[in-house]
Amino acid sequence: MSPSPEPDVPQVVACPSCGRPNRIPAAAAGLPRCGACHEPVPWLVDAGDASFAERVSGPLPVLVDLWAPWCGPCRTVGPAVEGVARSFAGRLKVVKVNVDDAPGVARRFTIGGVPTLLILRDGAEVARQVGAVPAAALSQWVSHHLRTRVA
Repeated sequence: MSPSPEPDVPQVVACPSCGRPNRIPAAAAGLPRCGACHEPVPWLVDAGDASFAERVSGPLPVLVDLWAPWCGPCRTVGPAVEGVARSFAGRLKVVKVNVDDAPGVARRFTIGGVPTLLILRDGAEVARQVGAVPAAALSQWVSHHLRTRVA
């Protein structure tokens, strides 16, 4: 049996406040905080078809980055997505989905092109951005949708 493309091994993330490494689970009921200074830690995880529902559930809105390894614009927007995870630590979870490895997730959201960025609340899509955007525009888009509540 081959290893799972979406292991449940916690990722090690450096705290942006104190620099201490922290193990962050892919899914949890609470918010990830630094074990040393207790400040929020960026929550950035990968998901596939089998783990997507679990990894997008939880107390925070979720930014889903649907991408492909052969996509140049996806590689361009990747660092901006990681920056958003750091900037919005404690207020947003970021889930990256390789559409080549997760065709079920791509079908569920009717993804016609990558990169596609979604914001989910309680598993439901509340915003969509198709195509690569500059880091500042991505941050502004995320900020706007975090302030906006859907009735």
